[in-house]
Amino acid sequence: MTDWIRGNVRIPHAVLAEVERAGVAAYGRDEEACGYLEGPATDALLVDRAVELENLANKYHQADPEGHPRTGREYFKINALKFDRAIGEGQKSGRPVKVFFHSHLDCGAYFSAEDAASMTMGNSGAPSFELAYLVTAVDRGAVTAHKLFIWDGQVKAFVEAPFERV
Repeated sequence: MTDWIRGNVRIPHAVLAEVERAGVAAYGRDEEACGYLEGPATDALLVDRAVELENLANKYHQADPEGHPRTGREYFKINALKFDRAIGEGQKSGRPVKVFFHSHLDCGAYFSAEDAASMTMGNSGAPSFELAYLVTAVDRGAVTAHKLFIWDGQVKAFVEAPFERV
């Protein structure tokens, strides 16, 4: 049922265009974009909708710069309750969340140590959710790359995996 956690996800051009739009818009706000891709349970490797989430990092930094020294340009912070709710609703409705996406600003598409810590609750083991992870590079305001990452339980790390543009 969760075949997408092994990669080979099929992402339509229109969905990638929405991820790119979110990434470029977030670049203009000097923050990373973030969100998720969902799709029909009956086609485990297809995603057909992108949902952008608010990056709360700048708000947290502005309210408490000492407690939250990094800004949205350096990482994303989402409303975990809303995301948990989306995961649950997707399972119930037959349209599971399959991919978490976020952008990197002016540093390429890679899965950072911070990304790994965020997705494993502080590097405490396997990821918190059965998802694949799409990282979009936005360099100088333009999208330059997309890379998909999955959890490899053998090496206990996120590794790059193929995906298909359809």
